[in-house]
Order: sequence, then structure tokens, then C-alpha cells
Amino acid sequence: MLEITDIPTEGYESVKRAVDTTTGLHAIISVHSTVLGPALGGMRLWAYETEGDAIFDVLRLSKGMTYKAACAGLDLGGGKSVIVGDPAAKTDDLFKSMGEFVESFGGNYITAEDVNTKVEDMAAVNSKTQHVVGLAGKSGNPSPYTAWGCFIGLRACMEEAYGSSDITDKVIAIEGAGSVGSAYAKLIADAGGKVVVADIFDESAQKVAAATGGIVVSPDAIRSVECDVYAPCALGGSINDETIPGFKSRIVCGAANNQLLEDRHGKALKEAGILYGPDYVVNAGGLINVYNELGPEGYEEQRALGMMDKIYDNLKEMFAISKEEGICVARAADRFGERRIEAVREGAVN
Repeated sequence: MLEITDIPTEGYESVKRAVDTTTGLHAIISVHSTVLGPALGGMRLWAYETEGDAIFDVLRLSKGMTYKAACAGLDLGGGKSVIVGDPAAKTDDLFKSMGEFVESFGGNYITAEDVNTKVEDMAAVNSKTQHVVGLAGKSGNPSPYTAWGCFIGLRACMEEAYGSSDITDKVIAIEGAGSVGSAYAKLIADAGGKVVVADIFDESAQKVAAATGGIVVSPDAIRSVECDVYAPCALGGSINDETIPGFKSRIVCGAANNQLLEDRHGKALKEAGILYGPDYVVNAGGLINVYNELGPEGYEEQRALGMMDKIYDNLKEMFAISKEEGICVARAADRFGERRIEAVREGAVN
């Protein structure tokens, strides 16, 4: 039986825990904001050491989704769900139970694929709730579109830093060879870039290297290799006090969520002379893609791809704000998103 309890959290609309001893479900759903629309964010399955770690992750992720949707111009709020468990032991029953948990939010939270969850898992969730996107026969797996959005963002960053969006012979160090990182690496290689890749699963890194003509380094080495771009595409927090002094790149532009361990690390990148492509801006392609399932017209890939082109323009505007106001790009991105949220909130009040 599914037991749902509240986790009171200041600054968030709703944070809840669900436990089902029959299916083994232990999950948290966080809805940060629904000012712009229902909260949409993926479902992550991870072997968190403690529930506290899971709560820390889901809170950061759901807040990031609020800003991601706002910056992308979508009528969505920010939410996220995490399941505490072993990815190798997942079952349909677990995801059906998770579907009941999603349904309990009454449409205020919409889920999709994320780390260690796939289209097939969303089908099981969908058997218990309609509040799920990224389904087979519709927008499907968002990973290739997340990678495409990152590639658009990379071109904007290259133009800002080098005066040209051409990445021929530029070296991109990709941390994480999963579904997004591998697709991102292929786009880079096809455009003439040189790939250096690392992953905690060496076999995954070797496959990406073989497909792109790239080279593999250890996970410990990837953050300090000589490169033009460091692309974090694994878990968050890779930009921190320990790693920033070792960066040898001119740009950070990757797909991972919550790349900055703390907000102050955006300023630290600026002080180090490193251009940052804010994670929730450049990795919005997947969200944009699944968002296109929700309209009355249904999913249409070309419409979704056209919306992703705005990532380039949005980044250019954020770079301009950063220079005009003398702030780091991460803070400029926050302001960009906050302006839209406040405009909608004030309109609702007025």
C-alpha cells in the first residue's frame, strides 16, 4: 500500500514522500513552482546513500526546472521526482506504484524520463496516471533532443568566446557517456570537433570514443585535461572549489543539471575567465521536446526543433546582461528567468 507524507519545505509549493513496502518504492516528488503552469520534470532513479541526499537532490533539481522552463519560454513550472533504489533492480510494479504517486498530485506535477529511467518505464507509470510525457509513439526519449539543445548552446558559447560558432578542431572534454553525453559527443564529432570522454563505466566511454574517433581518460582526469570546452554530462556539482582551479578550458557547456555545487561558483568561473553556458538553459531541449506533447495539436518534431533554436538567442541575451550589469552569466540567467516569472505573477495579481 502506498503511504504518502508531506515534507514541509520553505520556498517550495509541495514536497512529498511515498513509500510502498509491497513494490519497494521509496520516492520523493518536489514541486517548486506552478506560477507558469504545471510542474514538469523527469523521474530519476538513483542509489542515494540516505533519504537526506535524495531530498537535497530533488529540491535542487525541481528549482532548476522552474528556471529552465521560464528561460525556454514554456508555460510550465518546475518539479522533479527521485526514486531511492538500485537501478538494476527496477520493476514494472515499482513504476506503477510511482504512477500512483504522480497521480496524487492531481496534474500539478507531470513526469518524464531522467537518469536511469526509460520510455518503457514511463509506459508503466502511464498505466496509473496520464500525467506523464516522453512516451513511445509521441515525443519518446528526450535524450537526443537534450543533446541537440546542448549543441545549439555550445555554438552560442563558441561564438561568444572565440568569435565564431565553428567547432572544427576544438577539443571538448565530455564527462559522462550516457544517453545524452554520447549523443552530444556524436554531434560534436560530426561537426569537426575532437572528443575526450570519461565515464565511471569505462565500457560506455570506450563506445563513445570508438564512435567519435575520440580518446578516453579517467573520471579523475577529465576535469583537468587540456581542452577548449569542459562538458559535464553526468551528475551535478562537478563545478566546485576543488575542480575550478584545475579547469583548463575556456568554456563550460554540458548537459548535467545543477553543475554549480553552490551559486557562488558561477562567479568563481567568471573570475577564472571561463565562460559558462548555464545548465538549465543549454540542456532545455529535452524539456522543450516533451512539452510539445501537451498541446491540443499533439507532438510535432519540427515545431519542437524550431523552439529549441531559441536556446542560442537566449544565451546571447544572457551574455549581454552579464556584460552590461557586471555579473556572472549564471546570475544573468537567473535574472532572465525571474523576469518572466515575475511578469506572469504580477499579471495574475493585476
